[in-house]
Amino acid sequence: MSPRRPSPPWRLPAWTATLYWKTAVFITVMCCLLAVVLGVLVHVLVDRQTQYRMRGAALAELDRTVTAYVAGQPLGADAAVDPPDLPAPLRELAAGRHERGTQLGDHQGHPVMWAATPVTGGRVLAVQLDYSQQAAGLRGLDEAIIGSAGAAIGVTLLIGLASVSRITRRLHRTARVARRISTGDLDARVNDPRARRPGGAQDEAAAVAAALDAMAAALQARLHSEQRFTADVAHELRTPLAGLHAAAELLPPGRPTELVRDRVRTLVRLTEDLLEISRLDAQVERADLGTHRLGPLAERAVRATGTDTEVRVVRDAEVETDRRRLERVLGNLVTNAHKHGRPPVVVTVDAEVITVRDHGEGYPAYLLDQGPQRFRSQSGGSESGRRTGHGLGLTIATGQAQVLGATLHFTNAPDGGALAELRLPPRPPVHRAEGPDLP
Repeated sequence: MSPRRPSPPWRLPAWTATLYWKTAVFITVMCCLLAVVLGVLVHVLVDRQTQYRMRGAALAELDRTVTAYVAGQPLGADAAVDPPDLPAPLRELAAGRHERGTQLGDHQGHPVMWAATPVTGGRVLAVQLDYSQQAAGLRGLDEAIIGSAGAAIGVTLLIGLASVSRITRRLHRTARVARRISTGDLDARVNDPRARRPGGAQDEAAAVAAALDAMAAALQARLHSEQRFTADVAHELRTPLAGLHAAAELLPPGRPTELVRDRVRTLVRLTEDLLEISRLDAQVERADLGTHRLGPLAERAVRATGTDTEVRVVRDAEVETDRRRLERVLGNLVTNAHKHGRPPVVVTVDAEVITVRDHGEGYPAYLLDQGPQRFRSQSGGSESGRRTGHGLGLTIATGQAQVLGATLHFTNAPDGGALAELRLPPRPPVHRAEGPDLP
């Protein structure tokens, strides 16, 4: 057996695969993406408009400053020739290329809009306009965009999850009904109100619910039809089989007579099994409960099979069960172990758990995956794989265990052999009435 691969550390928990979580992530990601795109667009547009207006104002101020400079008038506080903190690209544009221009920069730690133009002597005349108010306004705009985007994401997420939760609740209800149907409750229905309005609009959840209800109804009708057919056939066969059995007893002794009597007994057992299965399918069987000790009950059930089976009582227990049905379950399990497995066959009683184990080839894969199936028998213990029996013993055992409220689990032992585990419900505690202490 190859070693089990360790789970990767990055594997997400199971709840992240739900539609609710995926919808929440999708809505959050899309809202964040939309908020980022719109925020960047608004920021860029407002920034460009603000800079455009400030560039125009700076150029207008530069024109007035050039006129004053040419007239020999004193320059203002925001104007200077060859200022030291003039941005280098703007200085190169004015001094090297003899063109005027504008550029956003800093002056003494504050944002300003520079405007520069060449003057005589290869010098540069520059003016600056304070850009602090515009920068603060742009930061306020960014904060407003982030706040409004967060609020919009929260509201959209709440509304989206509220809408999705309604659909997921309906889908979970449909899944619960489907699980009930898979366990045998064919009366379970979703009954989605939207699916019961033929003329109204239906969403996907309503369509799934309607399809599941239709499937359950069709399956229930077909199963009831098969149950009636099985019960009718088995009931009608009892009378001719009783006559055939009586006639077989009148035949003269001999090998042919023994073969006929054996086949008649097989048909009688098959008919009785079919009647028992039909009653189990109809769920009309009720347990006649009584208090019994499991150890003696298991020994009696094994003796009734007439097989060489060892009974081990690890821990005996008193249970409230139907003795006849429990003996029927154990008898079928022991008979099946001897018929399809190999000795030794061991029945172990450990408190409320009874196990029946043989040392053959084990249960086939279909039985472990799907449980016992009617008229599908295990292969015999020989290498030829010859089929024996009708495959009804384990089916009856499973049905009778359900009537008892017990669970019957089939598995294969690690060291070989089939292993059937019958777990009975524990006996309810006895509440004794308290009375006054007697002297």
